[in-house]
Amino acid sequence: MNVQFINPFLESFLNVINTMATLQLTPSRPQIKLDEVARGDVSGLIGMVGPQVKGSLSITFEEQLACKVMQNMLGEAPEELNEEVTDMVGEITNMVAGGAKKILGEQGFEFDMATPVVVAGKDHHIAHICTGKKLIMPFNSIFGKAYIEICFEK
Repeated sequence: MNVQFINPFLESFLNVINTMATLQLTPSRPQIKLDEVARGDVSGLIGMVGPQVKGSLSITFEEQLACKVMQNMLGEAPEELNEEVTDMVGEITNMVAGGAKKILGEQGFEFDMATPVVVAGKDHHIAHICTGKKLIMPFNSIFGKAYIEICFEK
């Protein structure tokens, strides 16, 4: 797994959450993920295809953290996941992928992005579009956890 491809996504995620939701997330230790079960309650998934790379990115939030991000970004304070929260997760996924695309583009890597898909519910599954290893990176906050999963074709 190439760190040169992964770090822009992590950097972009922290930037989006810090800038848009004024929240600080603390990265934890990355691991290889062997299953498709999401670690949180709502996930945005986006595919990326280009001449040098094919892969997908998912961003998953635990319910409490997703609601807090919604409150900080839009001033609405939902008590549980709803359509507005799932829409916001899709937008965050799009912003993160777009930020990483900009960083990677400056390094000579180009790719197109699909429209994000959002899935919610306990123990929902995340099906990445490629067969490479899946890296999962947990992020901690006082409001709960978020997870980034990145998978690139071998």
